[in-house]
Amino acid sequence: MMTALATVTDVHRRGKQYEIDLSCEQQTSCSSCSSQKSCGTGVVTKAIGNKSLSWHLRTDKSVKIGQVVEIGFPESSLIKSAMAVYLLPLFGLIIGAMFGHFLLAPLTAGGEGIIILASVLLAAGGMWIAKRVSRPLEDESKRQVTLVRVLGEPIQ
Repeated sequence: MMTALATVTDVHRRGKQYEIDLSCEQQTSCSSCSSQKSCGTGVVTKAIGNKSLSWHLRTDKSVKIGQVVEIGFPESSLIKSAMAVYLLPLFGLIIGAMFGHFLLAPLTAGGEGIIILASVLLAAGGMWIAKRVSRPLEDESKRQVTLVRVLGEPIQ
């Protein structure tokens, strides 16, 4: 199980349970890296900034708005999403190159340009499919979030 720290943003009591909304700012380790100025990831992180993630879950534990909690979620959902996002465009690229090389290039008497075009088009198709596949996987992982422990109030 993977864990992360999150801040409680909203609490509603429903009988004996609490429905809580959580927020967490996704951060990279670029701020502490010595080569952040020459690294592509560091440059992109500075340009885009940190991403804010949110979750909604039910728990028996009493929490207050502003408290920091530790949440857990299974690695399997993260691995499935990562596989979809990284592998589907890659497979599209490879299949497009093979399709272009073995079928389109001989039929059209085209050179490498037709192979490159087929590769790019099928890689883009793989990205489109990955985007569609990753949404339900992300929703599934949001439903599997559990409250591990309540840590307390943040230090101001």
